[in-house]
Amino acid sequence: MSAHPGGAPDVPEGMNPDAAETWPSPELIASWLGSEAYELEPLGPGEGAPVPTDDPARQAQARHFRDVLGRFASGVTVVTAMSGGEPVGMTCQSFSSVSLDPPLVLFVPAKTSRAWPLIQRSGRFCVNFLADGQAELSNQMASRGSEKFAGVAWHPSEATGSPVLEGTLAHVDCSVHAVHEAGDHWIVIGQVLHLATAEEDPAADAADPADPSSHADPLVFYRGSYRTTR
Repeated sequence: MSAHPGGAPDVPEGMNPDAAETWPSPELIASWLGSEAYELEPLGPGEGAPVPTDDPARQAQARHFRDVLGRFASGVTVVTAMSGGEPVGMTCQSFSSVSLDPPLVLFVPAKTSRAWPLIQRSGRFCVNFLADGQAELSNQMASRGSEKFAGVAWHPSEATGSPVLEGTLAHVDCSVHAVHEAGDHWIVIGQVLHLATAEEDPAADAADPADPSSHADPLVFYRGSYRTTR
């Protein structure tokens, strides 16, 4: 642990100190959490951006942006972490590899996300790749309720202890490397500390990797709906 300049909370071990510059205060986090029991995090492109209801032109422009970007099919992930001894998670389709040397990945949470400030303050996270048949899990993790992990089987990841969700295709365990502001979203760069497929994870409840029928297809998001590759 290292002290953050200006008297802010200590930077978690393994987290790039520069990434802590965008840390929200505990008071701000509490104000974001509010008392709403259920509200979906944005899943589609641009869905986190508020659009003035009294400006038809901007409404049409935003809808067109979302419709066009929705033609780009993407995988669906759940980003998890431990915060205050409790598991936190958020569904995210905006995920990508960035660099091989050093190994870096990124995901892009909306500024309206309630889960991201808690994940950021932990300084580490795990990206879980969802499989076909896990759309319900995706929706549950996209909610803003307090029972996201109710009935969800998981085990701690090897490097950071973040939740690895059972039945997912693979996971990537990371420390927060950098956070960049990008319009109504944050671009989060993660340094990969460990990664594994379900077949490689000794703690996962995986099927026999030698059985071709055991290899699940990915969960895909396309034009506002869940799909798969089969």
